[in-house]
Amino acid sequence: MCRLFAFVSPTPSSVRRELGDTGMERLISLARLHGDGWGWAGVERPGETPVVRKSALSAVSDPDFEGTATTMARAAMVHLRWATAGIEIADRNAHPFLRGAVAFEHNGSLKPIESARALLSPESLAEMTGETDSEMYFALIRERLALGIPLSAATADTARMLREVFPLASLNAIMLDGEQMVVVRASARSVLSDDDLDEIAQHPLLPEEHNEDYFALRWTRTHDGALLIGSTGVSGYDWEALPPESVTTIRLDDLTASTVLLHSAESDVTRAG
Repeated sequence: MCRLFAFVSPTPSSVRRELGDTGMERLISLARLHGDGWGWAGVERPGETPVVRKSALSAVSDPDFEGTATTMARAAMVHLRWATAGIEIADRNAHPFLRGAVAFEHNGSLKPIESARALLSPESLAEMTGETDSEMYFALIRERLALGIPLSAATADTARMLREVFPLASLNAIMLDGEQMVVVRASARSVLSDDDLDEIAQHPLLPEEHNEDYFALRWTRTHDGALLIGSTGVSGYDWEALPPESVTTIRLDDLTASTVLLHSAESDVTRAG
């Protein structure tokens, strides 16, 4: 389980600028629990391939995290990792993953992982650099991209297929390429285990409501037009919930957003705020 934050801005901005001092304090507080690595992916100008920086260290103790949080970009996303039991804490397993021109980060787990592995082609299995179910999720999306399916449709197709195999899994994810940010909010039936809840309870400095709706994803539009997306604990209390079981695509050039519900092929243009 992990925490996600992302933004798309009409002008160059940074994680620190969009979250402000209070938001950064909340993010660092979350990193005390989600301390099994961190990552950032950003696009400086629309049309460019994302740049990824990541580490197996906690964002609390890694001095590179603060510098990365001030990196200017038109769009960027952050991941704080809380590793699934049994999967190594290592750079190769830290999010975001970058393949080709697409970066990917995930909050959730596909269990049993053998069922996820069985869905992959031999070619995708050979390309794996780590051991996470999240990288497998990304590989399934890339298999569809290789067929010429656009990123948003490839993501929705993959999420629908995974929902059939993993009805209780959180499929929450964010992808970024030079043209768009794609956000999956698919966790309507996902819950934390008792062991996870016990571990959360041992961290008194975590933001309020952190365990009340752990898998929520919310968004808002700021006064200067930027769109912000965040997990519980990162997002503000007044942010709007993304539609359940949905895939939302945000254009980097004009910040228009469209949402497709996973149980429907129809798309609705949606604006946050």
